[in-house]
Amino acid sequence: MKSKGRVGILLSGRGSNFEAIYRHSLDPGANFEIAAVISDHEDARGLTLAKESGLNAFFVSPILLKPKAAYEEKILEILNRFKVELVCLAGYMRIVGKTLLHAYGNQRIINIHPALLPSFPGLHGQKQALDYGVKVSGCTVHFVDNGMDTGPIILQKAVEIKETDTEEDLSMRILTEEHKLYSEAITLFFHDKLKLEGRRVIILP
Repeated sequence: MKSKGRVGILLSGRGSNFEAIYRHSLDPGANFEIAAVISDHEDARGLTLAKESGLNAFFVSPILLKPKAAYEEKILEILNRFKVELVCLAGYMRIVGKTLLHAYGNQRIINIHPALLPSFPGLHGQKQALDYGVKVSGCTVHFVDNGMDTGPIILQKAVEIKETDTEEDLSMRILTEEHKLYSEAITLFFHDKLKLEGRRVIILP
């Protein structure tokens, strides 16, 4: 039997996407497992959940470890120690730097964003969509490059915007789809179903 793929999670806050990925990893048919969870905030709820779940969970301080390269070297040391094959950003509120990109940048770092990229990158994608007046928003799983939400798109899921939607309403409906889409992308990755051609990610049959 093929061993399960090893996922490393980087998070900064509540960790709802991490929690959904972890739940999926516990399914009997899942082809991946959580090897390590790392947070840049010591009091992050996601980090607490990881510890309570018995996972390898670590706080790495970007304040104590400067410059950024030193901070990322510490993260890389942990990822290497637990043989992480795919890094998943789950509410990680930092731009990935050269150190991690050099080590994992060959389509081995992915992120999820609460908008249909390339529209509304950066913070508060849901609010940006409402303020702009679009009729459809959603979420995007993409490979990570050296830009902000600019990497090749793996999967997207559309979510209709209702006339009565508040930012919170839309965020919750998009989050429900994020929780499904992220694990789907990870599953495809470890089944070797993702092929990059230029900027296009081809989903192999």
